[in-house]
Amino acid sequence: MSTLSGAIWGRAEQQDFRSRVRGALLGGAIGDALGAGVATLTLDEIRAAHGGDGVVDLVPAYGRRGAVTASTQLTLFTVDGLIRAQVRRDTGAWHPPTDVHRSHLRWAATQRDWGPDLRRKDNGWLAQEEWLYVRRDPTISCLTGFGDQVMGTLDRPKNPIARDAGALVRSAPFGLLVGWEPQLVCQLALECAVQTHGCPGAFISAGAFAVIVHEVARGGTLEAGVERACVLIAPRTGHEPVTVALRQALELVRQGVPGPDQIAALGDGRTAESALAVAVYCALVAEDVRHGLRLAVNHEGPSAATGTLCGALLGALHGETALPPAWLAELEGRPTLLEIADDFAMEMTQGPALHSAAVTESGWLSRYPRG
Repeated sequence: MSTLSGAIWGRAEQQDFRSRVRGALLGGAIGDALGAGVATLTLDEIRAAHGGDGVVDLVPAYGRRGAVTASTQLTLFTVDGLIRAQVRRDTGAWHPPTDVHRSHLRWAATQRDWGPDLRRKDNGWLAQEEWLYVRRDPTISCLTGFGDQVMGTLDRPKNPIARDAGALVRSAPFGLLVGWEPQLVCQLALECAVQTHGCPGAFISAGAFAVIVHEVARGGTLEAGVERACVLIAPRTGHEPVTVALRQALELVRQGVPGPDQIAALGDGRTAESALAVAVYCALVAEDVRHGLRLAVNHEGPSAATGTLCGALLGALHGETALPPAWLAELEGRPTLLEIADDFAMEMTQGPALHSAAVTESGWLSRYPRG
Protein backbone atom coordinates (compact mmCIF):
# COMPACT_ATOMS: atom_id res chain seq x y z
CA MET A 1 0.00 0.00 0.00
CA SER A 2 1.12 3.53 -0.73
CA THR A 3 1.12 5.57 2.48
CA LEU A 4 1.84 9.06 3.58
CA SER A 5 4.89 8.13 5.63
CA GLY A 6 6.92 7.65 2.47
CA ALA A 7 6.12 11.10 1.10
CA ILE A 8 8.39 14.12 1.42
CA TRP A 9 6.43 17.06 2.79
CA GLY A 10 7.44 20.70 2.56
CA ARG A 11 6.32 23.18 5.17
CA ALA A 12 3.58 24.69 3.00
CA GLU A 13 2.22 21.24 2.14
CA GLN A 14 2.17 20.24 5.80
CA GLN A 15 0.33 23.41 6.76
CA ASP A 16 -2.25 22.95 4.01
CA PHE A 17 -2.78 19.33 4.97
CA ARG A 18 -3.22 20.15 8.65
CA SER A 19 -5.73 22.87 7.78
CA ARG A 20 -7.78 20.43 5.71
CA VAL A 21 -7.66 17.73 8.41
CA ARG A 22 -8.78 20.24 11.01
CA GLY A 23 -11.40 21.51 8.60
CA ALA A 24 -12.84 18.07 7.93
CA LEU A 25 -13.03 17.03 11.59
CA LEU A 26 -14.20 20.36 12.99
CA GLY A 27 -16.52 20.98 10.05
CA GLY A 28 -18.17 17.61 10.49
CA ALA A 29 -18.62 18.26 14.20
CA ILE A 30 -20.11 21.72 13.60
CA GLY A 31 -22.60 20.26 11.12
CA ASP A 32 -23.40 17.54 13.63
CA ALA A 33 -24.01 20.10 16.38
CA LEU A 34 -26.09 22.35 14.12
CA GLY A 35 -28.40 19.47 13.24
CA ALA A 36 -28.46 17.72 16.61
CA GLY A 37 -31.26 19.80 18.11
CA VAL A 38 -33.63 19.15 15.19
CA ALA A 39 -32.51 15.70 14.09
CA THR A 40 -35.89 14.09 14.77
CA LEU A 41 -38.08 16.95 13.50
CA THR A 42 -39.85 17.33 10.18
CA LEU A 43 -39.28 20.50 8.17
CA ASP A 44 -42.63 21.90 9.31
CA GLU A 45 -41.71 21.18 12.93
CA ILE A 46 -38.30 22.83 12.48
CA ARG A 47 -39.95 25.95 11.08
CA ALA A 48 -42.59 26.00 13.81
CA ALA A 49 -39.87 25.85 16.46
CA HIS A 50 -37.27 28.14 14.87
CA GLY A 51 -39.07 30.40 12.37
CA GLY A 52 -39.65 30.38 8.65
CA ASP A 53 -35.96 30.08 7.78
CA GLY A 54 -35.56 27.07 10.04
CA VAL A 55 -32.32 26.54 11.94
CA VAL A 56 -29.88 29.35 11.24
CA ASP A 57 -27.77 29.09 14.39
CA LEU A 58 -26.82 26.49 16.99
CA VAL A 59 -29.81 25.35 19.04
CA PRO A 60 -29.73 23.41 22.31
CA ALA A 61 -29.32 19.63 22.21
CA TYR A 62 -28.55 17.34 25.13
CA GLY A 63 -28.79 20.32 27.48
CA ARG A 64 -26.44 22.77 25.74
CA ARG A 65 -25.65 24.57 22.51
CA GLY A 66 -22.93 23.03 20.38
CA ALA A 67 -23.38 19.46 21.61
CA VAL A 68 -22.39 16.69 19.21
CA THR A 69 -23.85 13.24 18.58
CA ALA A 70 -22.43 9.75 18.26
CA SER A 71 -21.37 10.66 14.71
CA THR A 72 -18.57 12.88 16.02
CA GLN A 73 -17.67 10.44 18.78
CA LEU A 74 -17.23 7.62 16.26
CA THR A 75 -15.27 9.85 13.88
CA LEU A 76 -12.77 10.60 16.63
CA PHE A 77 -12.23 6.89 17.18
CA THR A 78 -11.85 6.32 13.43
CA VAL A 79 -8.96 8.81 13.46
CA ASP A 80 -7.47 7.10 16.52
CA GLY A 81 -7.53 3.76 14.69
CA LEU A 82 -5.84 5.16 11.60
CA ILE A 83 -3.03 6.68 13.65
CA ARG A 84 -2.53 3.39 15.49
CA ALA A 85 -2.38 1.48 12.22
CA GLN A 86 0.56 3.63 11.15
CA VAL A 87 2.25 3.28 14.54
CA ARG A 88 1.82 -0.50 14.62
CA ARG A 89 3.28 -0.83 11.16
CA ASP A 90 6.73 -0.56 12.76
CA THR A 91 6.20 -4.06 14.15
CA GLY A 92 5.52 -5.54 10.71
CA ALA A 93 1.79 -5.79 11.42
CA TRP A 94 -0.23 -3.90 8.82
CA HIS A 95 -3.98 -4.30 8.74
CA PRO A 96 -5.73 -0.95 9.21
CA PRO A 97 -9.27 -2.44 9.36
CA THR A 98 -8.24 -4.30 12.51
CA ASP A 99 -6.85 -1.18 14.18
CA VAL A 100 -9.90 0.89 13.28
CA HIS A 101 -12.17 -1.90 14.55
CA ARG A 102 -10.32 -2.00 17.85
CA SER A 103 -10.73 1.74 18.20
CA HIS A 104 -14.44 1.50 17.49
CA LEU A 105 -14.71 -1.16 20.19
CA ARG A 106 -13.18 1.39 22.57
CA TRP A 107 -15.97 3.76 21.53
CA ALA A 108 -18.47 1.00 22.32
CA ALA A 109 -17.00 0.84 25.83
CA THR A 110 -17.77 4.55 26.30
CA GLN A 111 -21.42 3.72 25.66
CA ARG A 112 -21.66 1.21 28.51
CA ASP A 113 -18.99 2.24 31.06
CA TRP A 114 -19.35 5.02 33.64
CA GLY A 115 -16.01 6.53 32.73
CA PRO A 116 -12.44 5.82 31.65
CA ASP A 117 -10.72 2.68 32.93
CA LEU A 118 -7.32 4.05 33.91
CA ARG A 119 -5.97 0.52 34.39
CA ARG A 120 -6.17 -0.07 30.64
CA LYS A 121 -2.81 1.16 29.39
CA ASP A 122 -3.68 0.08 25.84
CA ASN A 123 -6.55 2.58 25.72
CA GLY A 124 -4.35 5.54 24.88
CA TRP A 125 -5.41 9.11 25.54
CA LEU A 126 -8.67 9.37 23.57
CA ALA A 127 -10.53 6.74 25.57
CA GLN A 128 -9.60 8.69 28.72
CA GLU A 129 -11.56 11.74 27.61
CA GLU A 130 -14.42 11.80 30.12
CA TRP A 131 -16.76 13.90 27.97
CA LEU A 132 -17.05 11.01 25.51
CA TYR A 133 -18.71 8.73 28.08
CA VAL A 134 -22.26 9.70 27.18
CA ARG A 135 -24.81 8.24 24.79
CA ARG A 136 -25.72 10.62 22.01
CA ASP A 137 -28.24 8.65 20.00
CA PRO A 138 -25.99 6.07 18.34
CA THR A 139 -27.77 3.89 15.82
CA ILE A 140 -28.81 0.44 16.99
CA SER A 141 -26.69 -0.97 14.16
CA CYS A 142 -23.55 0.64 15.61
CA LEU A 143 -24.29 -0.64 19.11
CA THR A 144 -24.96 -4.20 17.96
CA GLY A 145 -22.17 -4.25 15.36
CA PHE A 146 -19.62 -3.25 17.98
CA GLY A 147 -21.31 -5.34 20.66
CA ASP A 148 -18.81 -8.18 20.33
CA GLN A 149 -15.23 -8.73 19.20
CA VAL A 150 -16.12 -10.42 15.90
CA MET A 151 -15.12 -8.61 12.71
CA GLY A 152 -17.38 -8.66 9.70
CA THR A 153 -16.13 -8.95 6.14
CA LEU A 154 -17.40 -7.82 2.77
CA ASP A 155 -18.48 -11.41 2.15
CA ARG A 156 -20.08 -11.72 5.58
CA PRO A 157 -21.03 -8.23 6.77
CA LYS A 158 -22.66 -7.57 10.11
CA ASN A 159 -26.25 -6.28 10.24
CA PRO A 160 -26.98 -7.06 6.57
CA ILE A 161 -30.21 -5.03 6.48
CA ALA A 162 -28.86 -1.88 8.16
CA ARG A 163 -29.34 0.98 5.67
CA ASP A 164 -28.95 4.11 7.80
CA ALA A 165 -26.00 6.50 7.75
CA GLY A 166 -24.36 5.25 10.97
CA ALA A 167 -21.27 3.90 9.18
CA LEU A 168 -21.21 6.70 6.62
CA VAL A 169 -20.94 9.52 9.16
CA ARG A 170 -17.74 8.13 10.72
CA SER A 171 -15.96 7.64 7.38
CA ALA A 172 -14.53 11.08 6.52
CA PRO A 173 -11.12 10.30 8.10
CA PHE A 174 -10.42 7.60 5.51
CA GLY A 175 -10.47 10.30 2.86
CA LEU A 176 -7.74 12.18 4.72
CA LEU A 177 -5.24 9.46 3.82
CA VAL A 178 -4.15 11.63 0.93
CA GLY A 179 -1.00 9.64 0.22
CA TRP A 180 -3.05 6.52 -0.52
CA GLU A 181 -4.49 5.67 -3.90
CA PRO A 182 -8.25 6.38 -3.99
CA GLN A 183 -9.17 2.74 -4.64
CA LEU A 184 -7.39 1.75 -1.41
CA VAL A 185 -9.19 4.50 0.50
CA CYS A 186 -12.49 3.17 -0.85
CA GLN A 187 -11.61 -0.42 0.06
CA LEU A 188 -10.65 0.51 3.63
CA ALA A 189 -13.85 2.51 4.16
CA LEU A 190 -15.91 -0.42 2.86
CA GLU A 191 -14.18 -2.94 5.11
CA CYS A 192 -14.70 -0.77 8.16
CA ALA A 193 -18.32 0.08 7.33
CA VAL A 194 -19.41 -3.58 7.17
CA GLN A 195 -18.60 -3.96 10.86
CA THR A 196 -21.99 -2.39 11.56
CA HIS A 197 -23.83 -1.83 8.27
CA GLY A 198 -24.16 -4.76 5.88
CA CYS A 199 -26.63 -3.35 3.36
CA PRO A 200 -24.72 -2.53 0.15
CA GLY A 201 -26.26 0.93 -0.06
CA ALA A 202 -24.92 1.74 3.40
CA PHE A 203 -21.37 0.45 3.15
CA ILE A 204 -20.87 1.49 -0.48
CA SER A 205 -22.02 5.00 0.48
CA ALA A 206 -19.23 5.04 3.07
CA GLY A 207 -16.69 4.10 0.41
CA ALA A 208 -17.98 6.73 -1.99
CA PHE A 209 -17.93 9.43 0.68
CA ALA A 210 -14.33 8.60 1.61
CA VAL A 211 -13.29 8.92 -2.03
CA ILE A 212 -14.98 12.33 -2.36
CA VAL A 213 -13.27 13.60 0.80
CA HIS A 214 -9.99 12.19 -0.52
CA GLU A 215 -10.30 14.12 -3.77
CA VAL A 216 -11.02 17.47 -2.13
CA ALA A 217 -8.40 16.94 0.58
CA ARG A 218 -5.87 16.58 -2.24
CA GLY A 219 -6.97 19.91 -3.70
CA GLY A 220 -9.49 18.62 -6.22
CA THR A 221 -13.12 19.62 -6.72
CA LEU A 222 -16.27 18.10 -5.31
CA GLU A 223 -17.47 17.31 -8.82
CA ALA A 224 -14.27 15.42 -9.59
CA GLY A 225 -14.62 13.55 -6.31
CA VAL A 226 -18.15 12.45 -7.13
CA GLU A 227 -17.11 11.29 -10.59
CA ARG A 228 -14.18 9.32 -9.20
CA ALA A 229 -16.39 7.77 -6.53
CA CYS A 230 -18.93 6.64 -9.12
CA VAL A 231 -16.17 4.98 -11.16
CA LEU A 232 -14.68 3.18 -8.15
CA ILE A 233 -17.96 1.85 -6.77
CA ALA A 234 -19.29 0.76 -10.17
CA PRO A 235 -17.84 -2.80 -9.94
CA ARG A 236 -19.45 -3.36 -6.52
CA THR A 237 -22.60 -5.43 -6.36
CA GLY A 238 -25.45 -3.25 -5.14
CA HIS A 239 -23.84 0.09 -6.05
CA GLU A 240 -26.80 1.29 -8.12
CA PRO A 241 -28.73 3.19 -5.42
CA VAL A 242 -25.56 5.05 -4.42
CA THR A 243 -24.58 5.87 -8.00
CA VAL A 244 -28.09 7.06 -8.83
CA ALA A 245 -28.21 9.24 -5.70
CA LEU A 246 -24.86 10.88 -6.46
CA ARG A 247 -25.81 11.50 -10.10
CA GLN A 248 -29.07 13.10 -8.97
CA ALA A 249 -27.16 15.39 -6.63
CA LEU A 250 -24.95 16.56 -9.51
CA GLU A 251 -27.91 17.14 -11.82
CA LEU A 252 -29.92 19.00 -9.19
CA VAL A 253 -27.24 21.69 -8.88
CA ARG A 254 -28.43 23.17 -12.18
CA GLN A 255 -32.11 23.17 -11.24
CA GLY A 256 -33.57 26.10 -9.36
CA VAL A 257 -32.63 27.99 -6.22
CA PRO A 258 -31.15 25.72 -3.54
CA GLY A 259 -33.58 24.95 -0.75
CA PRO A 260 -35.66 22.30 0.98
CA ASP A 261 -37.73 21.59 -2.15
CA GLN A 262 -34.64 20.62 -4.12
CA ILE A 263 -33.31 18.57 -1.22
CA ALA A 264 -36.61 16.69 -0.98
CA ALA A 265 -36.01 15.36 -4.49
CA LEU A 266 -32.98 13.47 -3.15
CA GLY A 267 -34.94 11.59 -0.51
CA ASP A 268 -35.37 12.09 3.21
CA GLY A 269 -31.82 11.19 4.25
CA ARG A 270 -32.93 8.15 6.22
CA THR A 271 -30.94 5.81 4.01
CA ALA A 272 -27.20 6.20 3.73
CA GLU A 273 -27.30 6.93 0.01
CA SER A 274 -29.92 9.67 0.35
CA ALA A 275 -28.04 11.25 3.27
CA LEU A 276 -24.89 11.25 1.14
CA ALA A 277 -26.72 12.81 -1.81
CA VAL A 278 -28.21 15.57 0.36
CA ALA A 279 -24.81 16.39 1.84
CA VAL A 280 -23.05 16.41 -1.53
CA TYR A 281 -25.73 18.62 -3.07
CA CYS A 282 -25.58 21.11 -0.19
CA ALA A 283 -21.78 21.23 -0.39
CA LEU A 284 -21.89 21.76 -4.16
CA VAL A 285 -24.30 24.71 -4.01
CA ALA A 286 -22.92 26.25 -0.81
CA GLU A 287 -21.98 29.93 -1.03
CA ASP A 288 -19.85 29.37 2.08
CA VAL A 289 -19.70 26.88 4.94
CA ARG A 290 -22.46 28.56 6.93
CA HIS A 291 -24.83 28.58 3.96
CA GLY A 292 -24.10 24.96 3.07
CA LEU A 293 -24.66 23.71 6.61
CA ARG A 294 -27.92 25.60 7.01
CA LEU A 295 -29.16 23.95 3.84
CA ALA A 296 -27.97 20.56 5.04
CA VAL A 297 -29.91 20.58 8.31
CA ASN A 298 -33.20 22.15 7.22
CA HIS A 299 -35.07 19.24 5.66
CA GLU A 300 -37.30 16.30 6.54
CA GLY A 301 -34.61 13.79 7.45
CA PRO A 302 -31.86 13.20 10.05
CA SER A 303 -30.33 16.68 10.19
CA ALA A 304 -27.33 15.74 12.33
CA ALA A 305 -26.20 13.08 9.85
CA THR A 306 -26.49 15.28 6.77
CA GLY A 307 -24.92 18.20 8.63
CA THR A 308 -21.98 16.02 9.65
CA LEU A 309 -21.35 14.85 6.09
CA CYS A 310 -21.71 18.29 4.50
CA GLY A 311 -19.49 19.89 7.14
CA ALA A 312 -16.72 17.35 6.61
CA LEU A 313 -16.81 17.89 2.84
CA LEU A 314 -16.71 21.68 3.09
CA GLY A 315 -14.05 21.60 5.80
CA ALA A 316 -11.79 19.33 3.77
CA LEU A 317 -12.39 21.49 0.70
CA HIS A 318 -11.74 24.91 2.24
CA GLY A 319 -9.71 24.23 5.41
CA GLU A 320 -10.30 25.25 9.00
CA THR A 321 -10.21 29.03 8.49
CA ALA A 322 -13.41 28.85 6.43
CA LEU A 323 -15.40 27.51 9.39
CA PRO A 324 -17.79 29.91 11.18
CA PRO A 325 -15.86 31.08 14.27
CA ALA A 326 -18.95 31.73 16.40
CA TRP A 327 -20.05 28.11 15.94
CA LEU A 328 -16.54 26.82 16.57
CA ALA A 329 -16.39 28.76 19.83
CA GLU A 330 -19.36 26.83 21.25
CA LEU A 331 -18.50 23.42 19.82
CA GLU A 332 -18.42 20.61 22.34
CA GLY A 333 -15.14 18.74 22.38
CA ARG A 334 -13.24 21.28 20.28
CA PRO A 335 -9.95 20.79 22.19
CA THR A 336 -10.14 17.02 21.62
CA LEU A 337 -10.95 17.42 17.94
CA LEU A 338 -8.07 19.83 17.43
CA GLU A 339 -5.68 17.60 19.35
CA ILE A 340 -6.44 14.46 17.38
CA ALA A 341 -6.52 16.37 14.07
CA ASP A 342 -3.02 17.67 14.71
CA ASP A 343 -1.84 14.25 15.89
CA PHE A 344 -3.16 12.71 12.68
CA ALA A 345 -1.47 15.35 10.54
CA MET A 346 1.81 14.87 12.43
CA GLU A 347 1.69 11.09 12.18
CA MET A 348 0.93 11.12 8.48
CA THR A 349 3.60 13.68 7.58
CA GLN A 350 6.31 13.06 10.19
CA GLY A 351 5.69 9.54 11.46
CA PRO A 352 9.33 8.35 11.28
CA ALA A 353 10.34 11.18 13.62
CA LEU A 354 7.74 10.08 16.17
CA HIS A 355 8.38 6.34 16.39
CA SER A 356 10.37 3.49 14.89
CA ALA A 357 10.69 -0.26 15.22
CA ALA A 358 13.60 0.18 17.64
CA VAL A 359 11.59 2.36 20.07
CA THR A 360 9.38 0.55 22.57
CA GLU A 361 8.55 3.44 24.89
CA SER A 362 7.85 7.08 24.12
CA GLY A 363 5.26 9.74 24.73
CA TRP A 364 3.74 9.02 21.33
CA LEU A 365 3.44 5.29 22.05
CA SER A 366 1.69 6.12 25.33
CA ARG A 367 -0.84 8.14 23.36
CA TYR A 368 -1.22 5.52 20.63
CA PRO A 369 -0.17 2.14 22.01
CA ARG A 370 0.73 -0.62 19.60
CA GLY A 371 -1.25 -3.20 21.54
